[in-house]
This record gives sequence, C-alpha cells and structure tokens, in this order.
Amino acid sequence: MAGRVLYDLPADMPDAEVIGEMWSRGGATEEEPRPFLKTVLCRVVSLSMVSRTVDGDGGGVKVSLHSIPQIGGSPEEGDERRIVGAFLEGVGKHKPQVVGYNSVRADLKILVQRAVINGLSIPEFARRPDKPWEGADYFSAASDWNVDMMQIVGGGRSTPSLNEIARLSGIPGKMGVDGNEVAPLWLEGRVDDIVRYNEFDALTTYLLWLRFAHFGGFFDKEQYAVEQGRVRDLLTARRLEGGDHLEEYLKEWERLSAAVSPSSGGG
Repeated sequence: MAGRVLYDLPADMPDAEVIGEMWSRGGATEEEPRPFLKTVLCRVVSLSMVSRTVDGDGGGVKVSLHSIPQIGGSPEEGDERRIVGAFLEGVGKHKPQVVGYNSVRADLKILVQRAVINGLSIPEFARRPDKPWEGADYFSAASDWNVDMMQIVGGGRSTPSLNEIARLSGIPGKMGVDGNEVAPLWLEGRVDDIVRYNEFDALTTYLLWLRFAHFGGFFDKEQYAVEQGRVRDLLTARRLEGGDHLEEYLKEWERLSAAVSPSSGGG
C-alpha cells in the first residue's frame, strides 16, 4: 500500500514488483539490493514479547512468551491493526515497564507510526503525566517506563548489536534468519518463520535484561540463576506444546553458556 500510494504505482502491479520499486527508490545497489526503508513504509506483520509478572498477593513470578499472530494462526490474527492495537492497548492498560534493545529509537516509534497510519486511538498509551514522577511515560527517552539497553551500553561506532552483546554474554543471538530476510519470507507466505524469528529475538532481549538486572544489583547470583531457570522452564513447557524451535534455542543457549564460561563465569 505504501509503495503504491507514495509512488503512484499501478493498482494491479504485483506486490513483489512494488516492493522492488520501493527498494530501488530507497537507494538499492548491486552490493545492497534491499536497503533499509523508513519504518513508516513498513507493515508490522508479527510481534513477540516476553512478560515477567509478579503476583501481588503471594509474590509468585510468572514468565511468559507472547506472539501476535501465534504460529499456525489464522490470517485474521495477522491483521496489522490487531497486532499494533493489541500491544499498545495492553501496555496502556497494564502500564508495564517496557524493556528493549534500540526500543526508544526504533520499536516503540515504529508501532506509534503504524498506529497513526492505521487510524488507531489508544489514549491510555499516549497519555503523559504532567510531571515525570507522576506516572508512566513511554515517550521520554529518560523515562524508567521505557528502558533501552542499547542506550546504556552504546556510543557511536562502539555500539554493539543485540547479536554481538548477547552471544558474548552466552545468550543466543541471531539464529537462522536475519532481519533482512523478513520481507522475502513475507512475500513467500512464510509467516510462521517470521514469528519464530521474533520469538528468538524476544527471548534474547529478555535474557540480556536479566543480565543487566544482575549487573545493577537487582538480582544477586542466586536470584539471577533462579530467573534464568524460569526461562528454561518456559522453553521446556512450550517445547512440549509443539514449539520445536524453542528446543533449538535452549540447546544454543546451553552451548554458548559453556563456550563463554571459562572467561566470564557462565551465562
């Protein structure tokens, strides 16, 4: 839709040709045939997140993996308005602390861009407090409600990618699919592969956050081990439900943890 509207392309032009034209106008070269396009032009087709909730009564902790659409879901589940709306409405309602990697400059901004384009109204998410300490604010880069780990460790050319800092910490990074392959996967109708890719990224981001929390003293060594154990339990449970790709993730996590243990003390 974006390519047809912005560049006045014929309505009957095949999707693959439209996207090819968008890449061409975005600066495609022989060396880089699929250049980065502005995110406002890009449709959101999948979203995954890991949540950590604490029971206010008993203090029990639950770690869950969520995806929209789910693997094997119906085409209706993949509607962009549903994906973006469900996530931002959920954040606005429950007011969680959102943690990501490049989330301040990328993830949340992409979702807001697409929410505006889709004509969504999500006032609970968009509402900002009069003073920073009076409530959740997901638009401020300095807000505790929107923690971007890349901003904590990044700086110019020395900024590590999520894949780099994760793997060197004994945590799986990219596995099988790279972000540049998502558009071709979509054109081939391989939505489930995109969901698997996003679930890997969500798990990696969460495990890196646990490591940051341990670094900051929010978890001592024993508590950190317990928190990692909760993720292992989640992966095992989901594998038994048919999530074979999560078994691959667990095996890669064990391999990398062992690989870095002599120099870093384990994952």
